[in-house]
Amino acid sequence: MRNEPTVFVIDDDAAVRESLAGLLEAAGHAARAYGSTEAFLEDFRPDQPGCLLLDVRMPGLDGLGLQRELQRRAVTLPIIMITGHGDAAAARSGFKMGALDFIEKPCDCAELVQAVEVALRRDAAARARAASQAAAAARLARLSSREREVLELVLAGLRNKQIARRLGIAERTVEDHRASIMRVLGVASVPELVRLAEIQARLVVAEAITGHVEDHD
Repeated sequence: MRNEPTVFVIDDDAAVRESLAGLLEAAGHAARAYGSTEAFLEDFRPDQPGCLLLDVRMPGLDGLGLQRELQRRAVTLPIIMITGHGDAAAARSGFKMGALDFIEKPCDCAELVQAVEVALRRDAAARARAASQAAAAARLARLSSREREVLELVLAGLRNKQIARRLGIAERTVEDHRASIMRVLGVASVPELVRLAEIQARLVVAEAITGHVEDHD
């Protein structure tokens, strides 16, 4: 199944990558092995959940190069770096760019499986947050411009009478707008409205940060 959480194993040593893939499958995880970062990029789709088990030193685009490329594409797939060289400099670079873990070859089986399971949980949680943010944004987008104005004042703590004076409309009209907002957003109380607005605010901040990073690439 394409969207089954998958551990992507990238290592130019065929024996190593097949061994790692076999270990992960024996532990109950779907695994897909690649002999190069280029082969992985050609096959990968951002909507594919999972994590990346990535060798640092490879010909062509190496592990750190792939990590930079995924950052450029705003792909947040958790990465576990592996190396047979004990390369402390590579480890520091990988962690600086957000690698979740760094494991030296020969890999301890239990340590590796545990790291993968942590990465898969991290990815699942991140995707759940993104789905929640997208759903909140879609509902908020259905509000009219006047409903958005009313919503902002409700979230600011103003009462219906105060909102009516601020917008120059009847208090009954404010009540109608509030009822419509609740119905469109699928909430039943102001605290639920606040939570929805907080989700949207986090999404806006995340988009701004992503845009800032892309502008400086």
